[in-house]
Amino acid sequence: MIRYAGFRPSSGDGFVPATELAAAAVDARGTVTAWSPGAQALLGYSPEDIVGRAAAELLEDGLPDSARRHLADRQAWIGRVLLRDRADRTIEAELRACPLLNGKGDVEWFLQASVPQESDGAALALQRSLLQHHLPAQQALETAARYLPADPHAGVGGDWFDVIALSGARMALVVGDVVGHGLNASAAMGRLRTAVRTLADVDLPPNELLSDLDDLILDEVRDGTEMAGEIGATCLYAVYDPVTCHCTLASAGHPPPAVLTPNGTVCFVDVEPGPPLGAGGTPFDAVDIALPEGSLLALYSDGLIEARDRDIDAGIKALREALDRPAPSLDALCDTVLETLLPDGHADDVALLIARTHALDAAHVASWKVPADPAAVAQARREAAAQLRRWGLSDAVPTTELLVSELVTNAIRHASAPIELRLIHDGSLICEVSDASSTSPHPRRAHILDEGGRGLLLVGQLSDRWGTRHTPSGKTIWTEQEHPLHATTAPDTDASGHPPVQAA
Repeated sequence: MIRYAGFRPSSGDGFVPATELAAAAVDARGTVTAWSPGAQALLGYSPEDIVGRAAAELLEDGLPDSARRHLADRQAWIGRVLLRDRADRTIEAELRACPLLNGKGDVEWFLQASVPQESDGAALALQRSLLQHHLPAQQALETAARYLPADPHAGVGGDWFDVIALSGARMALVVGDVVGHGLNASAAMGRLRTAVRTLADVDLPPNELLSDLDDLILDEVRDGTEMAGEIGATCLYAVYDPVTCHCTLASAGHPPPAVLTPNGTVCFVDVEPGPPLGAGGTPFDAVDIALPEGSLLALYSDGLIEARDRDIDAGIKALREALDRPAPSLDALCDTVLETLLPDGHADDVALLIARTHALDAAHVASWKVPADPAAVAQARREAAAQLRRWGLSDAVPTTELLVSELVTNAIRHASAPIELRLIHDGSLICEVSDASSTSPHPRRAHILDEGGRGLLLVGQLSDRWGTRHTPSGKTIWTEQEHPLHATTAPDTDASGHPPVQAA
């Protein structure tokens, strides 16, 4: 779940401008008696800070004369005022004041403030379109995130986060930071986020993805689409594999992520921070780390750890301590981190993404070495069918047998050993065939009298998605079949009720 502006919306899609819930109560003496989470998000004051103080302290120029007349006559009033937030910034807001009678017959005032729509409507619509509101459902990671713009009533900024599903049940985690605030920074952020998603779809390793992203920015500068120096951005890109429980990361000038292991140790990943995006000329390095199941990985932008009155080392120490505190959920942990590191508000945009890792064990993964012999195709098909029945996916056997036949045959005919067949049952059914060749297959249109050339066309029609990714030792061709795949037996037993036998 994602929350914006640091509070939990009561309903809807998870994006509720803080100003829509900025409410307070004031007694007849002008003292604040109640303070909503939205008011805290808008002005930065917590209830402990403001309850018991004079509401007039929040006004930059006092109340207009028309408001004073209405309030003196105990009449409702609507108008615009200038508010002063905790960071001593001025915010123009529309104020609604309604008189209420308490049990003693005394008048109290219910106040509701909102930023005028003509000033924030376009900004909020832009942020809604650019940031992710619903994280993808999958088994590899459990995630929670927060986004806090530097200007809470504008609601937009240059930081972003993303969670991207990749092939082979892997997941990509992204946090980036564009220099600046407001609409220009958000527009640049949107372009970078789209570019990252496009390159992620190609399944590039993290260091190569950042290199290509850097080249795209330089191309825009050379073409005149962007001015040199206009885009300054950092980015951290990480890929987690739930089968190997390894995570590969690369950084373009971004702060290192934190890891909380199941034994309670908090450390920061020693990933070499390459230059910020757009600098050009320097390759990025990737680091691979093992993450035991149940580890927490925290990605964040520098607005979380940097402040005018605190250096980076102190911010890193505070983040370490906050992550080490017990929390009932990742959402609660996100709140703890923000409350610990930003008790007095924030002057910069802040993005925070926390993920808990899960592993896909032998109950979800089966693999076989396949000899480079055409006779091995039939055996591979039988092994795959038997495994699906052990998983209770008998309905998927006919389609998967055809996919295995095509992929294994292509590997034997056109690639080189070693060849491996792997099945992954992770909500969907994934079939992968890996070989030692780096040449990617290309679908072609076969003529009516051709005896071959239709294999990849068949693969595309039988699977919901398919593709190729390059590996250090060659390539992997993968297919994915989404459910509904109807289980005919329990997935953790075979037809006789015994535990499945893992194929070797």
